[in-house]
Amino acid sequence: MCRLALKSASSPFSPYSILQAMESMQEGYDGSGLGLLLRGIEFTDFNYQMPDPIVSGVAQTQDALNRLSEYMQGRGFTKKYDHEFDTDISSLEVTGRHKYFVRVYRKPKHWDSYTQAQIGEKLMMIRLYLRQDGENHGGDLSVFSVWPDVVMIKEIGWPLAVGKALSLNDDRIKARVVMAQGRQNTNWGINLHACHPFFLQGIATMTNGENTAFQENKEWLEGRNFPGYIGYQSDSEVFTHTLHYIMQQLKLPLATFKHVITPLNTSELDIHPQGDFLKGLRNVCRSLIIDGPNCVIGTLPDETTFMVMDHKKMRPGCIGGKPGEWAMASEICGVDAMIPDRDPSLDFQPMRENTVVIPPHREKYETWSQFDEY
Repeated sequence: MCRLALKSASSPFSPYSILQAMESMQEGYDGSGLGLLLRGIEFTDFNYQMPDPIVSGVAQTQDALNRLSEYMQGRGFTKKYDHEFDTDISSLEVTGRHKYFVRVYRKPKHWDSYTQAQIGEKLMMIRLYLRQDGENHGGDLSVFSVWPDVVMIKEIGWPLAVGKALSLNDDRIKARVVMAQGRQNTNWGINLHACHPFFLQGIATMTNGENTAFQENKEWLEGRNFPGYIGYQSDSEVFTHTLHYIMQQLKLPLATFKHVITPLNTSELDIHPQGDFLKGLRNVCRSLIIDGPNCVIGTLPDETTFMVMDHKKMRPGCIGGKPGEWAMASEICGVDAMIPDRDPSLDFQPMRENTVVIPPHREKYETWSQFDEY
């Protein structure tokens, strides 16, 4: 079991408020990891402008940080901003962190001629190189994201303790979308890269549950020979890669994600208005079907957020809020903590066939059913 919290708002807010909300669900995680993803970034001491890429992670040594700087400079990137966390790492369970970094870079001038797809591929390859470089040097460098308008923070420890250690309550970083996961370690070692959310080319997901179909999912994705389908320090990372495969490679809409990971049965598809296509999709992507229990929450580059769960529905999830401000969480007390002044009659817990979506306009949430035409 883990605990998930997401808030999406029209106005940027402090990620620390989400960590405070995690306290209401603290019986569901054990301090073995915290992951934060921020999207729609605002710095109080820097005027961030899209589409400058942001590099975020942690360096154990000055040498690791120097290698990062030299690599980015050698690739033609110019550092525009280096966020200085007001850190007090004495309160953390893990010691020896040299620097938590969030750096904004200007892209090389010759990238101006590249398409968005080419830029996305190159940014992914930079992240993969830096991650491998850290592993080659004893794990002294961990880079979680290299992408415009995204900051990722991962650390071992309790959510509120990590937030205080990094002074996330100083409001110097805000975002319109914040995802947070408090991890409960089960089948995997305690590892920074195992902390959710997971991220690939603008797509991010986090999960509460255990994917018992992990090995088949993983091997099938690895067989696509796509450079980004690697890592797998957690059985939940396949959800990010599956969604990426569906949307970025198959060019299918978000609504089909649920049809891939938890397809309807044949009798249900026989009467579905797109049944023939969905049967074909099920057959082609059969190895991506999951065997839960899982609740998955995710975000897309346009700030769309969503939640789905498997047919077993043994890992709950709920949504609530008001126009301009919505929250998703593993428990209703988490939604209460994030948006206390909402109309609770609008709260909703998705059923096994639902995808719940908060569009970028944030006026209201939408509920999609697998039984409907998408």
